Amino acid sequence: MTSCLLDTSGFIHLQNGHPVISKAFRAADRVAMNAVVVGELLAGIRASRRHRPNEQFLNSFLSEPQVDLLAIDRATADCYATLKDALRSAGTPVGRADLWIAASALQHGLTILTTDADFLRIPGILVNRADPAGGRPLLRPRSRARP
Repeated sequence: MTSCLLDTSGFIHLQNGHPVISKAFRAADRVAMNAVVVGELLAGIRASRRHRPNEQFLNSFLSEPQVDLLAIDRATADCYATLKDALRSAGTPVGRADLWIAASALQHGLTILTTDADFLRIPGILVNRADPAGGRPLLRPRSRARP
């Protein structure tokens, strides 16, 4: 069974037909997103001139049987704190939204499907990063060992 957590950039590239992201989505038995990703997407949709079709695409995506919306709970917060502490100690800043997304991935043992290179700096998570231009995938598997 293949499972992944789709981040904001991954979703946008999926919507735009990115070949690597689309292939990974079709191959996955389970695709997850968390409320942080959905919140970022909704904010972008509301600022878009293509509000209606973008919102319809998101709603349709979220209703797909293999798509799960993950809750952010106490266990997620614990993973967030662990990752934030490790990054602070290493002097490696990462944005809060990406850190919450990474915490969900760590909590649920999911690989993050993204085009965002920031996830590569977060210890203890698995990342499947595709080239944003749609070229060859840039796969950077990371250890699942906790930091």
